[in-house]
Amino acid sequence: MTSILRVENLSKNYGDLLAVDNISFDIEEGICFGLLGPNGAGKTTTIEMMEGILKPSSGRSLFRGKPIGPHFHERVGIQFQNTALQDYITVEETLKLFSALYSTNRDLEEVIEICSLTDILKRDNRKLSGGQRQRLLLALAIVNDPEMVFLDEPTTGLDPQARRNFWLLIEKIKKEGKTILLTTHYMEEAEILCDEVAIMDHGHIVALDAPSKMLEEHFEGVVVRLPWDEHSTVPEGAIRRDDGIEIHSSDVDKTLHNLIQTGVHLNGLSIHSPDLEDLFLKLTGSSLRA
Repeated sequence: MTSILRVENLSKNYGDLLAVDNISFDIEEGICFGLLGPNGAGKTTTIEMMEGILKPSSGRSLFRGKPIGPHFHERVGIQFQNTALQDYITVEETLKLFSALYSTNRDLEEVIEICSLTDILKRDNRKLSGGQRQRLLLALAIVNDPEMVFLDEPTTGLDPQARRNFWLLIEKIKKEGKTILLTTHYMEEAEILCDEVAIMDHGHIVALDAPSKMLEEHFEGVVVRLPWDEHSTVPEGAIRRDDGIEIHSSDVDKTLHNLIQTGVHLNGLSIHSPDLEDLFLKLTGSSLRA
């Protein structure tokens, strides 16, 4: 597939702090690309350099093979982590206001339908729920009919139902052939929406591939978890975590038999297939939500 956005040797220094350290990757056209990492990993700095908001210390971002230029923001849409909406105007008025800022616009009726805004068009921005506000912000990000959409933690703070509804909106946009760059702290969200994921830590890309391929590469079998306190015995081969003990097992029966034989209590035991959170713990030793 064709690369729509390429990052080449991108770095960012804040004095002596190296926030992003010489990273490179490509985003293929038409996919949802996830950029994941704990707070302080460098992902927000990276995405702001890719958006052309922040100037890199070195390296560059290429959009369709060319350095980001003055018309770049006409061709992309951005939903920031925090966006202030104008008070005392309605959702409909907000859409018309933002639409007027671009030389090219998408039909507002289409935007309203895609983002499920019909029932709240006359509502004051101050009276929107969390989910309604995020739907409006997504609409503002696609009002110029962009080729690529940046979504920076768009579902943070939403309840589970609103979050899942928002996922459906993202899927709608993706089916239109739009390219999406998504940052999120929700692993289920990344696994459901993203075709490819880059995991960042301490300014570096520590893994990059399709979620399923990364999990196949780094794990075999399942993860067995047990609660832990100061009186617990840590079984051989187990990994001590803040919230318990973790064992990666390719033979659950054998693992449980060994635990019983060594006198480990199984109260609170859980077994699950490895996910991106497990992968990040394995690669960095820290939680993705840290």
